Amino acid sequence: MFSSWLVALLFVLGLPLQAQVLPLEQKNTISGDWQVYDARSGELVPYVASVHTGYTAVHQWLSIAPSQPFVVDFTARKELCLFLNNQLVFVADSASAYTLNLAEYSKQVKPVNGKYLLSAWHPSQQPNVGTFKNRVRTVDAVEQEIKGSFSIRLREYVNQNAFIIFMLLIGLIYGGLKTNFPSDFHGVFGIKSFLRTKALEEGILVKPLSTWSNILFILAFSLSLALLIAAIHTNVQHVRLFNRLFPVSEADITTKIVFYTVLIFAVVLLKYLFLKVMGYIFGLEQIVQAQFSEFLRSLLFLGLFLPVVMLLYLALNNTMPETILTVSSLAVLLVLVITVFRVFATVNKKTSMINLHLFSYLCATEVIPLAIMLKFIVFNF
Repeated sequence: MFSSWLVALLFVLGLPLQAQVLPLEQKNTISGDWQVYDARSGELVPYVASVHTGYTAVHQWLSIAPSQPFVVDFTARKELCLFLNNQLVFVADSASAYTLNLAEYSKQVKPVNGKYLLSAWHPSQQPNVGTFKNRVRTVDAVEQEIKGSFSIRLREYVNQNAFIIFMLLIGLIYGGLKTNFPSDFHGVFGIKSFLRTKALEEGILVKPLSTWSNILFILAFSLSLALLIAAIHTNVQHVRLFNRLFPVSEADITTKIVFYTVLIFAVVLLKYLFLKVMGYIFGLEQIVQAQFSEFLRSLLFLGLFLPVVMLLYLALNNTMPETILTVSSLAVLLVLVITVFRVFATVNKKTSMINLHLFSYLCATEVIPLAIMLKFIVFNF
């Protein structure tokens, strides 16, 4: 076996390359114009499948531009060898379909009169050259290559229509709340109310889930946070070029926003039930009301700034994508972390935090849920 390989290799290496006529071919394109070596004339002659049945080496002259990809798909028998200007570049380890970028190998090979001789050789059988084909290049790939040739890096367009429509919906909800429930609106978004602990015992925060205004406040916050999370995740897909495989359409963004809104709304409502259960387990039912009221007040107040971050996203995302991604992620992080710190401070005024039992309770009800939310919302990419 080794001797047959050596003889064939010497045979290919001994081809009189300088004497061949180099046909004009389109660059980085493989064709069906294969040739075989004629021992009588000492030249390469056109390959005819029905005539040249006993040849184990088949050749083709190629014009290769190393700066552009030259991807070839082919099916090879085991031990098939490919040579580029008599230099071995590929050996098939099994009978299978293969893909090879000839442009990469041409960088290490010296051309002959600007051409490269591709040789397919098998120790015992004729190579199936009919399977050699250029990989089909899509229009998007060609456009990207043209852009790259001018050293211009353009990001893919992010459909913002869904974000704009939901921003308008948030504005309508907040506007309706301010018009129809002015006292409740001031109680939630007033600076003095936000800074006073006693405000938890006044107004709508006494029974945070008992009125329709509270439900609308939670809905507006859920929609605001869902918009920002959807923007973060959509932006990540485009920055990481994920959209090349899974394009993000307007319908996909809308589905994300609705899903996140429902999920956040459910989490806020279920938080009260969760605190009730944990308070009963730890024997701290007396602080559950104040804890949930502070949790809700902080979320709703800080959530008022999320639409502002979304406006920055809509205005600057195309020109400063990395910066806007960082700002959006930081905004979500601050809303959640500040809320937890305020809950700790409020509960500490009710009962001393030195109590290890109370500290364990707060870790179970605030810190662990915070870590889970940050993992799935901010740090999941």
